[in-house]
Amino acid sequence: MCAVSETPTQPGRRASARGSASDTHRSADARGSRPARSGPNGRDESAAKLLRRNRELAILNAIAGALNRSLDVSAGLREALALVGELLGLRAGWVWLLDDAGEPHLAAAQALPPYLADTRYPERMSGSCYCLSTFVKGDLRGAANVNIVECSRLWEAHHQPGHAAEAEGLRYHASIPLHAGAKKLGVMNVASTDWRRLEPDELQLLATIGDQVGLAVERAQLSAEATRAAARLATAEERNRLAREIHDTLAQNLAGIALYLEAAEQAMPTSEGRAREGVRRALELARIGLRESRRSVADLRAAPLRDRTLPEALGELATQTAREARFDVNYTPPESFPRLSASVEVGIYRIAQEALTNVARHADARHAALALERGDGEVRLLVCDDGRGFDPERLGQTGGRAAGVGGAGGEGHFGLIGMGERARLLGTTLSVESAPGEGTRVEVRVPLR
Repeated sequence: MCAVSETPTQPGRRASARGSASDTHRSADARGSRPARSGPNGRDESAAKLLRRNRELAILNAIAGALNRSLDVSAGLREALALVGELLGLRAGWVWLLDDAGEPHLAAAQALPPYLADTRYPERMSGSCYCLSTFVKGDLRGAANVNIVECSRLWEAHHQPGHAAEAEGLRYHASIPLHAGAKKLGVMNVASTDWRRLEPDELQLLATIGDQVGLAVERAQLSAEATRAAARLATAEERNRLAREIHDTLAQNLAGIALYLEAAEQAMPTSEGRAREGVRRALELARIGLRESRRSVADLRAAPLRDRTLPEALGELATQTAREARFDVNYTPPESFPRLSASVEVGIYRIAQEALTNVARHADARHAALALERGDGEVRLLVCDDGRGFDPERLGQTGGRAAGVGGAGGEGHFGLIGMGERARLLGTTLSVESAPGEGTRVEVRVPLR
């Protein structure tokens, strides 16, 4: 066993030369070509080899059990790292996984040195590094596909005044690539304070552990996707159930109220003006409630975000609105827009839907624009029109009618109220700019957490 040179190297340089996988095979062939030793020394060597093989099997079984006990990727990886460290005498370990966009994130860590574990400096354990960039490029090779490199993250600790002690003697790590077939999943790093060149058998053992971890990660990802698909199906079924209930109860009751009020209005003497006015207002509210309940039923049944991304759903909404309301809606879907949480996507979609609905009903506009953008730590939705506009201050003071996104009909101000409530549920506020004759602009900026 050869000690690795402690001569300072540039971050990410491989710490020592290693035998290749073919070297491992040649060594095995050479051993197999020699006649078996006899006598006490030969028996001792065979016994030691048998003990080593048994220990390796025990390590693999223990790690397989840890990975199979939980579908929680992070929990399984932490337990596997702890076992790798304990059974192979390694000091620390951490696992990077790639998301759908190919960006790395720290999935699990075990016994990180203070320099890397310090939460005041999250950048030390975020973003790419030498081993990750090498893995993504497909250059992470070596004996049994395991590299021994000087950690570029710990290199900074050893070369910054006053930080060497925070590395706790760690300098090198083995990087084990994680794959699921041809798919790149991430990298597992394991480190020790007294790092040495690993023997071919140890490298092969780490590579086998990497295969186990890769399979477990793939299984957990497939299980998570199946769970999400089941949740989407359950959500769709619940939406349909709610739609049926609204249609069979609330909508039917409102329709009945409207019919009775219409009959009462026709039968009422013309002299009873105040009573007639009360009935007329009740009838108007009943009609509004009936329209809204029918729209809710349609929205619940449509499930516009099902099997669509948010930009795709907004594009369909813009096309449908332009077709039904007979005015132009300008919308260009953003490129490479990330998937957001279901609640955020639904909230943004409903705000856009309410805004365009009110433009169609009350703004008397010829053109409208819809925009969806991702900025620095936030998502921005913008809806504007060239309609008649309104005075936002007057609307806020009197609750009167307004045009454009706020609405000019009898129920127009409910549009702003509903959009404002949805914005608050998303952890933000609704911004509305308008003036009589100058159209309306509504904007919401949703922070990404």
